[in-house]
Amino acid sequence: MPTEKRRIVLLGATGYTGQRVLRELLARGEEPTLVGRSRSKMLALADRFEADLPVAEVDVTSTADLARLLHRSDVILSTVGPFMQLGIATVMAAAQAGAHYLDSTGEGSFVRRVFELDSVAAARGATVVPAFGYDYVPGNLAGALALTRAGERACRIEIGYFLTRSGGGDELRYRSTLRDAFTLTTGGTRATLVGAAADDAFAYRRPRPGSPGVLIDERAGKRVRAFHYAGVRRPAMSVGGSEHLGLPEAFPHLDSVDVYLGWLGRATRPTQIIAALNAPLLRWSKARATITRLSQRLPGSEREPDSDGRSL
Repeated sequence: MPTEKRRIVLLGATGYTGQRVLRELLARGEEPTLVGRSRSKMLALADRFEADLPVAEVDVTSTADLARLLHRSDVILSTVGPFMQLGIATVMAAAQAGAHYLDSTGEGSFVRRVFELDSVAAARGATVVPAFGYDYVPGNLAGALALTRAGERACRIEIGYFLTRSGGGDELRYRSTLRDAFTLTTGGTRATLVGAAADDAFAYRRPRPGSPGVLIDERAGKRVRAFHYAGVRRPAMSVGGSEHLGLPEAFPHLDSVDVYLGWLGRATRPTQIIAALNAPLLRWSKARATITRLSQRLPGSEREPDSDGRSL
């Protein structure tokens, strides 16, 4: 049988993150296949980049449609969010096809769902890696380096994500504000941040010595912790990340893994209190659905983040 040609398949190319990925791929001489719901928009985008690229108009929420498109030799890059609403079909189709898959999600519930597909992906030789961006690659790398250096004496790890601005002096001493969470991020990221209020989070714990570690379900923002670095106190609230799943696999002696988001600055504690007060309401499925829909319609969802913003 003839060997299938290797393809890079990019989903969500017309969005902000997708366009940045496309730009980098083209700069490296790649010719990705663009996949999405609007053929005309994808063709217009390819024309704007002066690239003759193959496009495929597909319902990205249909596993069956995607299964007919994807091949074992493909590498799938997905930037289509919110991922719990739009991304499940893609990762399932990739795993079933035996294709390799990466995405840009920051949604803890989606990360957990992808890890649950591990047996399907492994049986077909697929490599499936969610959250392969700012969240949560740096935390996994920093955590792995710290744990490797500390050895088995380190049984607990806490990882925090923060924001800073470039060109403003000593960036390591910068204190982020609530405004930064909305000006230094993409529209999709802001939608995910608001939608997280209705999302379930988790933490990793070993209940007692000698027992296997488990994921503990909890609401997002259940805990607030202060990180001290470069003389600056930075509050952050607990979230679910891929570190909870990846680090214990690589370092099985771990008893506890926590991930925190510190984008909100002084608004962190008030946000936690509001989330706690709304927790009973969010157990109602209609309320959760309403918040999710509102998060997808935030003002400025098409606006790019400020050019002087970057992650710390």
